[in-house]
Amino acid sequence: MSRRHSTTETRFRTYAEAVLDGLADSPSRAVVTTAEGTVISAGRLRDQVYRLGGELERRGVGRGATIGLLTSNSADGLAARYAANLTGARVVVLYEGMSASVMARILASVDGSLLLVDDQRHEVARELLLLPGVPPVLSLGPSDFAEDVLAAAARHPVRPTATPVGPDDDWRIGYTGGTTGVPKGIRMSHGSYRRSLERRLTGAGDPPRFLACTSLAHLAGIFADAALLEGGSVVLRHDFEPGEVLATIERERITHTWLLPPLLYRLLDHPDVSGTDLSSLTRVSYGGTAAAPTRIRQAAESLGPVLYGLYGQAEAQLISETGPDEQELTGREGHPTVGRAVPGVEIVVQDTDGTVLAPGTPGEVLVRSPYVMQGYWKQPELTREVLRDGWVHTGDVGYLDEDGYLYIVDRIKEMIVVVGGHVYPAELEALLLHHPSVAQCTVFGIRDQESLEHVHAAVVPTPGHEPTLEELRAFVTARKGRLYAPEAVHLVPAIPLTTVGKPDKRRLRSLLTA
Repeated sequence: MSRRHSTTETRFRTYAEAVLDGLADSPSRAVVTTAEGTVISAGRLRDQVYRLGGELERRGVGRGATIGLLTSNSADGLAARYAANLTGARVVVLYEGMSASVMARILASVDGSLLLVDDQRHEVARELLLLPGVPPVLSLGPSDFAEDVLAAAARHPVRPTATPVGPDDDWRIGYTGGTTGVPKGIRMSHGSYRRSLERRLTGAGDPPRFLACTSLAHLAGIFADAALLEGGSVVLRHDFEPGEVLATIERERITHTWLLPPLLYRLLDHPDVSGTDLSSLTRVSYGGTAAAPTRIRQAAESLGPVLYGLYGQAEAQLISETGPDEQELTGREGHPTVGRAVPGVEIVVQDTDGTVLAPGTPGEVLVRSPYVMQGYWKQPELTREVLRDGWVHTGDVGYLDEDGYLYIVDRIKEMIVVVGGHVYPAELEALLLHHPSVAQCTVFGIRDQESLEHVHAAVVPTPGHEPTLEELRAFVTARKGRLYAPEAVHLVPAIPLTTVGKPDKRRLRSLLTA
């Protein structure tokens, strides 16, 4: 029995301590393979975390402090997060795609004590140093702008240490986006995160070998923690490139990876997919945005019974899951299911007046679970709006069927209000993807000078096709009615994505209306 399951524990132990316990069990085994090919043993990673944690403590970091992490998919970035949490500090990860000015405002908002920077983020760090509100900066390795904190830590012996924290202490403030202003900071507690990691992922491998080819600042970091807690290992890539991902799966014998649907489609469309040995792959987790049923069927045919669809939110973590035998389940108008609630999670669907709706009737999805956020950082009014009586109001429109399967129609706030009613982009996207000339698409609203919204669709045509506006309008009108027919269709070579891999509708609006 591993240490994290020991019944003799009396003090609450954080996820970081549990990870380090597992590393101590077999110090010689390989646990991290970097993007450059360096293999790091469990003992080496554990020693680096303890040394860095001790160095941060010597510099006054402790319980209640906030550490900013300007880090990439690096072993140093992973160790820095564990070390900061060991001291009792909470972390704020500043991910790629945020402007330097937004990062600076976030750091000022959270009263950051230190900012740690790895070797992939030096350029942004130099920009940040010119802005107000940025705390003292330390580099994880040599740099020309800050002290090397790893070198300082290496001058001291390894000393296991951990500041006691309670399950209600924050381990992280997560910022989910924002290019202007300060986005919402989501407070996640040690207790909820530790509980969420205790649920073993079906089919992830025994032991799991997880490929992080999307940012560790987001869900890939959670999967990396889960793999290490289960005695597994992590392989890092700096970013997603489909040919490189396929080669890495074959070479490193990957058992599990995480992809947003647009990235999964790029993997399926790569010419090397059919000739690559993917036999080690036992789980591909996907989610974060709506998936096209036709492409998921294609993925199942190409990859086998390894697909697990996840539905969740930063405010509530994982809510529901579909397994390989549930990919074909659809609801009314062909909506694919996002699965049933994972153990410990309750889901209800309510009308605007709080009435719980009958199966099959769309309304707002509410979630109650032991994994939900503490609230939004310094935004009590927004916290009260979203988190009421223990229920997270997700802002998603969906419905449950008689068997407890959940179907998501769209986001309430992404609903396009047109003359005559409402258009849910996800519904229209799912319909357009059934057209033989549409390979990928995303739907969004654009306001005119009178603030009326109009439905636009950006479409990546299938090779050799060039669908017209009239053709797609007729297709939609015949199947869903004139209300949903797009008023404009833009043929594009690719759908631009945000740094977390979701369609960048803000950028599309800017490009197509300039």
